[in-house]
Amino acid sequence: MPFEIVRNDITRMEVDAIVNAANESLLGGGGVDGAIHRAAGPHLLEACRAIGGCPTGDVRITPGFDLPAKWVIHTVGPVWRGGNAREAELLRSCYTRSLALALATGCESIAFPLISSGAYGYPREEALRIATGAIRDFLMAEEMRVYLVVYDRASFSIGEKLYERIRSYIDDSAVPEENLVAEMRRRQYNAMDDLPRPYSASAAPAPAAPGRRRKELAAASEAFEARQPAAIHPEMSSDDSLEDYLRQIDEGFRDMLLRLIDERGMTDAECYKLANVDRKLFNKIKNVPDYRPGKSTVLAFAVALRLPLPQIREMLGKAGFSLSRSSKADLIVEFFVRQGRYDVFEINEALFSFDQKLLGSAL
Repeated sequence: MPFEIVRNDITRMEVDAIVNAANESLLGGGGVDGAIHRAAGPHLLEACRAIGGCPTGDVRITPGFDLPAKWVIHTVGPVWRGGNAREAELLRSCYTRSLALALATGCESIAFPLISSGAYGYPREEALRIATGAIRDFLMAEEMRVYLVVYDRASFSIGEKLYERIRSYIDDSAVPEENLVAEMRRRQYNAMDDLPRPYSASAAPAPAAPGRRRKELAAASEAFEARQPAAIHPEMSSDDSLEDYLRQIDEGFRDMLLRLIDERGMTDAECYKLANVDRKLFNKIKNVPDYRPGKSTVLAFAVALRLPLPQIREMLGKAGFSLSRSSKADLIVEFFVRQGRYDVFEINEALFSFDQKLLGSAL
């Protein structure tokens, strides 16, 4: 995916450039700055001395020396002073200028730390919002792989209130696997009333063989998944011909995706960028009729297209998937969709916080 949050040590990222959250002297310090200097070796300090410093919000570039990355882009984030000292403007400048310099240098990939969120005291929730906003705006115009590197859970926050609201939604909505199986079996018992006689309604079906359990779970989840009914067939308006209606029923995932892009007046690039999907992967979906994308990719397109839940289920079904009430990731996506919040970046921040797979994909 073009933008990805990863838990890693930034000095080990194999990208074209990593970003160093430096101080104005560029002569090293603590935290990320010190770690990058130690990993790059003494030649990095020599190169930084030759530059002669960098003002807050601006950027400078040096070779990566002993790092896996070819380049180090040094930027100086603002110290948090309460929010009234141009902190947001300066922090956003760190990201936009780093990205612009990476593009001008010919980089195809770049990795950022969450700038100013450590010793400089910038509130992590706000620092994350500024970082993702700047990266999102850049990627809507340019092609590059961008990583936000988080060293540990303590250095990343979507906000305690949002985290608790999502957790409560999951707790209230999730259906344990054993309940899904029980629900399926209850439906099987009810269906037996329609069987020809002779039949003993009290006779229970034989226990499922171990090899059937996964199929039972999938079928039960699909039957139990929604509090509102799913759209099994597309809606037919008075302006549609029977031929148009039948064509929509028979269309596969690729055809549905391309139709909805056209109906919403979007370009292909707008759609795959909003979905955080790699351009090459989108072209593969578009040009290879039998190609089947993963579930996270299908969900990313559904969110980019701002589909309501019934249409999301329909799109997933055309690709061979479904929303599951026992899937934490599916419930997190549902939480945002029910609120009309269709920002893939925001959803991915929540998914990352709950250790779930992010939306979008890459080749």
